[in-house]
Amino acid sequence: MFDVKTVEIEWGGKTLKLETGRVARQADGAVIATYGETVVLCAVTAAKSVKDGQDFFPLTVHYQEKYSAAGRIPGGFFKRERGATEKETLVSRLIDRPVRPLFPEGFYNEINVIAQVLSFDGETEPDILAMVAASAALTISGVPFMGPIGAARIGYKDGEYLLNPSLEEAKAGELDLVVAATDSAVMMVESEAKELSEDVMLGAVMFAHEESRKVIGAIIKLAEKAAKDPWELNLGDGNAELKTKLKGLIGADIAAAYKLTNKSERSNALNAARDKAKASFVEQGLDAQSVMAGIKQVKKLEAEIVRGAILKDGQRIDGRTTTQIRPIEAMVGFLPRTHGSALFTRGETQAICTTTLGTKDSEQMIDGLTGLSYESFMLHYNFPPYSVGEVGRFGAPGRREVGHGKLAWRALHPVLPSKEDFPYTIRVLSDITESNGSSSMATVCGGSLSMMDAGVPLKRPVSGIAMGLILEGKDFAVLSDILGDEDHLGDMDFKVAGTSEGITTMQMDIKVAGITQEIFEVALRQAKEGRAHILGEMNKALGEVRTELSAHAPRIETIQIDKSKIRDVIGTGGKVIREIVAETGAKVDIDDEGIIKISSSDSAQIEAAKAWILGIVEEAEVGKIYNGKVVNIVDFGAFVNFMGGKDGLVHVSEMRNERVEKPTDVVSEGQEVKVKVLEIDPRGKVRLSMRVVDQETGEELEDTRPPREPREPRGDRGPRREGGGGRGGDRGDRGPRRDRGGDRGPRRERGEGGSNGGGDDDGSSAGLPSFITQD
Repeated sequence: MFDVKTVEIEWGGKTLKLETGRVARQADGAVIATYGETVVLCAVTAAKSVKDGQDFFPLTVHYQEKYSAAGRIPGGFFKRERGATEKETLVSRLIDRPVRPLFPEGFYNEINVIAQVLSFDGETEPDILAMVAASAALTISGVPFMGPIGAARIGYKDGEYLLNPSLEEAKAGELDLVVAATDSAVMMVESEAKELSEDVMLGAVMFAHEESRKVIGAIIKLAEKAAKDPWELNLGDGNAELKTKLKGLIGADIAAAYKLTNKSERSNALNAARDKAKASFVEQGLDAQSVMAGIKQVKKLEAEIVRGAILKDGQRIDGRTTTQIRPIEAMVGFLPRTHGSALFTRGETQAICTTTLGTKDSEQMIDGLTGLSYESFMLHYNFPPYSVGEVGRFGAPGRREVGHGKLAWRALHPVLPSKEDFPYTIRVLSDITESNGSSSMATVCGGSLSMMDAGVPLKRPVSGIAMGLILEGKDFAVLSDILGDEDHLGDMDFKVAGTSEGITTMQMDIKVAGITQEIFEVALRQAKEGRAHILGEMNKALGEVRTELSAHAPRIETIQIDKSKIRDVIGTGGKVIREIVAETGAKVDIDDEGIIKISSSDSAQIEAAKAWILGIVEEAEVGKIYNGKVVNIVDFGAFVNFMGGKDGLVHVSEMRNERVEKPTDVVSEGQEVKVKVLEIDPRGKVRLSMRVVDQETGEELEDTRPPREPREPRGDRGPRREGGGGRGGDRGDRGPRRDRGGDRGPRRERGEGGSNGGGDDDGSSAGLPSFITQD
């Protein structure tokens, strides 16, 4: 029934298995990839014809994590997988970026790539397996995919590279790098690093490429067994004559437009040239399809003119050299009420970045395959249409905004302080107000400055730069700080961010069939020089982290208590901690380890809550004076609550030096008093005094009352006095007891032997009840 084809290889200490022919047989290509006990199904379908008027390649990639893969039920009201999470969006982009350039130019058939995680073993991330499955499914589907690609995740610890590290190894290591590559060249890089050198990063990329080749070999073996017949396409360029005519018609106009350094002026000149070409198409009576082909030729002509000028003369669109950075202006404290803010402008790219500090309550809860987790650092990137002078959709972030925000997050995350040193939740918001290339790197620079302005103790400031590439045969030029047009017309978008000590993130997307190690080395070296220049400009705005937080930011104070005291601070049903919050106005968070975080923008509220909590957990000290409140009045004194959760008794005799008839003559319920601890008995009962403390100042007064004779311990009693009930000495030396097992004779009747009916003839038990006898 099933014509199943499989290929297996040993890779990174586990078996990688690729299988097709059993599941999703109606798709053009479907592969189940298994690595350990993680299983991903990827299915590819392609439209057999092109939609009318289609002038771009409609490739859509969907990555989905099924909660059942980890034996979990989704949270929330609906209890099912719904819209894509941030992680699913990012992995979808991770698959899309390396495969998109490997389809031929002019291929406009719609393609769907759907990757679903069916089983998750909790050891390694399933994103690499999804990339491998997508590559294999495309390769066997018959669509004109010039792959396959392989992918690998690389870690770095103790000077060694790790292939496909476990979740724990990746978290503890210094590098998390993902590479996708063809057999001959690297296509895509995504990474986060803890200030590593260019040499280490390049070595990781090359190591990943070598390991990816093993996967490519396995995919090719599967294709030899199960690939469908390739599609027949006719994508030849039959518009060479049209291109020649356009060059004569508007070539000079385009060349002149690209000599204008102002983006708006350049755009207007280019639009005028395009309109001239369209008018020519109308005069010639071309049909809609031919007009669309003509417009594509105009874009090719623009690319040819720009790329030729850069390779031939080293002259860029805005007049800069290949290594020159645009003018930079940075300022901090841009917004008065934010906790931290910065305005970062580089050429015609500008970002307003703000930093907001919050408490643990503000952490982002993430529900995924590994269970619930909490993130205390968030970075959100917004790209409104006015930033490029256009009219367009404005609202929820798209895939591009999610991806750019995560790239900036990776750049800044490695330099954040530990939670112990800075127990705040941090949110950085980047609003792009102008864009002409590299807005994500403007977010890195502005985000770093805004956090420093907010008082976040970063290890070092971070700067970022976007690099471009023009590649024609063996000739190439690497461009520093690329413009938007250089990005669109070039062959590479390579972003690098880091500190003065090393790289924190690196992202690369290639629009051609990959780049060589030589180009990679040149780009890294040039990027390092650019980052250093940008850091120098940033330091002019703010050279070091502010030592004080904004007056509008919450303060957080952390204290550690004994775990056994947690229940006392929380109280029954949370009664005590709710009372602390309600009375003081401060927020109080406590974890299972006894770490308490008290937060408020008012330091007095923090101190009040801290004193209350310390009063609950602190042990009372004899001889020390405390503030307290009368909570209950009884006939013999008053109970006073002090140290938050402790009560003690002020006996009526300890209220004043003179005689007090009743406690209510001195105190009332709810009254604030000052008390001194006189005694704590073995059972924890506390005896307090008000009379030896000045109730106005809280100072201790001299005790003028003669000292009481100390009580004798109950366990140390002497012999009874003869003829009475007195006690003293050792109770244990009382002589032999009467034999209770024998015949004790009849009991005396009440009334015998005296008025109490219990006295002996000699009267030694006189005054005792009749049912008590002396042994």
